[in-house]
Amino acid sequence: MIQQQRQRIEHAVTEMIDDMDKTHLRKMQTDMHLCAAKCCQDNSSSVDSVQRCVDRCSAPLTRAQNYVQHELGEFQGRLQRCVMQCNDDVKVKMPANPSEEEISKFTDQFERCAVKCVDKHVGLIPSMMKTMKSVLAKGPEAIPQV
Repeated sequence: MIQQQRQRIEHAVTEMIDDMDKTHLRKMQTDMHLCAAKCCQDNSSSVDSVQRCVDRCSAPLTRAQNYVQHELGEFQGRLQRCVMQCNDDVKVKMPANPSEEEISKFTDQFERCAVKCVDKHVGLIPSMMKTMKSVLAKGPEAIPQV
């Protein structure tokens, strides 16, 4: 059951990342490459000057990717804390030498709690995605530095 929940959350996050890529990040990547190509077409510039130009072109995409990664990391941390709380709650209730029946009962309690965590966090993805898209839509300058 835990494996199913892991796959469920991975699928939901993968869909979110794919959507974010298609709606925002890919255009930024295209702009970055076009900008960098223009930098490289300037035959009168020094190597350092061209490199600084290319770095400036990549900065908005890098900032956006860092922001998305940071938000996903925060999301993953919250989910892990929720599941760890389930684990802690079950450990407190479990006797020192549990019987097979007790182990089964506590395993079931943990799994039900973990499923609730996944349900809650999968439910948060749409609003998290909306917020992230809103931030990205405002342009690179509006993206928080993380």
